[in-house]
Amino acid sequence: MNLDDILYSLDASGYFGHVISTEESIILHNSLRILQNENHFKHVYFWGKIFGAEKDYYIAYGYQKDILYGKIFYYSRNCINWGLLPKPTQNGLMLTPLCTTKFQGDPSIIIDILIEKDETLISGKRKQPEIRKLKEEDRLSSTVYLIMDNASVIPRGGIFRSPDGVVVNNLSFEGLPTIEAREWNSFLHFRVPTRKQNTNLLTKDDYNYATDFLDPIDIDIPEGCWMIHITQNEEMVVLKSMYWPGLVFFHKLRTPKHGFLYFGHGKNCLDVPFMLSPYFV
Repeated sequence: MNLDDILYSLDASGYFGHVISTEESIILHNSLRILQNENHFKHVYFWGKIFGAEKDYYIAYGYQKDILYGKIFYYSRNCINWGLLPKPTQNGLMLTPLCTTKFQGDPSIIIDILIEKDETLISGKRKQPEIRKLKEEDRLSSTVYLIMDNASVIPRGGIFRSPDGVVVNNLSFEGLPTIEAREWNSFLHFRVPTRKQNTNLLTKDDYNYATDFLDPIDIDIPEGCWMIHITQNEEMVVLKSMYWPGLVFFHKLRTPKHGFLYFGHGKNCLDVPFMLSPYFV
């Protein structure tokens, strides 16, 4: 959530079980303002919190020019001192989904991950299980990347791509009406698009080249892996990802205010296809 609306966003997330104390929110707001000024960011966003056994990780990111391609992530264990989160490595992205232990809260510790090998014979020998090493800081970086890639969301029209290719906030965005908020294709993945632009554009009758270049969430498999809830007074729409329990996107209807927050253990739910299968209902 945008730093300017961080206090509002934390209040809004409290309706759905994710709470930060008033003291934490004030400290967080002030420290992120300092982080923004020191790095000359155009905007800074609070991303959320990953729970650890000893200490929790607070995650934030900012950008200087391009909001989609220029995100720089930071993490903190006390809401005050922020360290640069390294970019995820191939080793980290491969091992992170295999790590089942809880985050400890110490970015320097090394985690042992058992890689089970195939029992088939190769050259007369059986392949033995292998133990791989993963630093918790690399695991944290990979977890944030995977959540952003799979579950970060913005409302349609929230950002736009200018003629020079730079992606920025859409200052003319006035929010979604209630009717559009009930449709899956009104919400887009906040990531580099994986489909061709024409594929995304042709799914909409009123397409716009500047705003519809992102992937809509209605392409996600299986159908039903997102939950949409509109509050009783039709003031706010809330999306929850079943793959990443703890991630909540919210948008105050008919206003520009929107954002997403993650509060969880950094573990995804791999049973979603089975949970939604008609054979298990």
